[in-house]
Amino acid sequence: MSAVSRAAGAAAPASTPPRLPGFVLGLGLGGFLDGIVLHQILQWHHMLTGTGEHPANTAAGLRDNTVADGLFHIGTWALVAAGMVLAIRAWQRRELAPPWRSQVGMLAAGWGAFNVVEGVVNHQLLGIHHVRDDLGAPLVWDLAFLASGMLLILAGILLARSGDRIVRAQPAG
Repeated sequence: MSAVSRAAGAAAPASTPPRLPGFVLGLGLGGFLDGIVLHQILQWHHMLTGTGEHPANTAAGLRDNTVADGLFHIGTWALVAAGMVLAIRAWQRRELAPPWRSQVGMLAAGWGAFNVVEGVVNHQLLGIHHVRDDLGAPLVWDLAFLASGMLLILAGILLARSGDRIVRAQPAG
């Protein structure tokens, strides 16, 4: 089959660019930001510091937390890789690349979703760590983390929708 006949038989581009790749990338990148900034740079917590069994101020506790943080980063890397695969597959199906507003909006919404899920599951339900395990009353920080996630979701959806309006306003090619 020639390149011309493949192109002629290819599906027409979708009218609305896919959102899922940007959202999944946002989940992974939000996790990377959490791990790099809160775990490594600020050292406010590690994955297991809230359990009491793995304190970051002992060699054994720090070793256990470093391993857990590494496993966490493998998970966030897998989300970024999955987001890239979704984007490439969409392009292979000749779906339109999203406008910047839509892509950045979905990245923000994914980051916010990461914060909400991680905040509810790890901070509240499992209690394996809190945003600030180095303080005596971490609840305010945990609630602020959840609020930041909800704001990112809202702002991301609004930004993505404004990008979708740009796509709908463009004349068909």
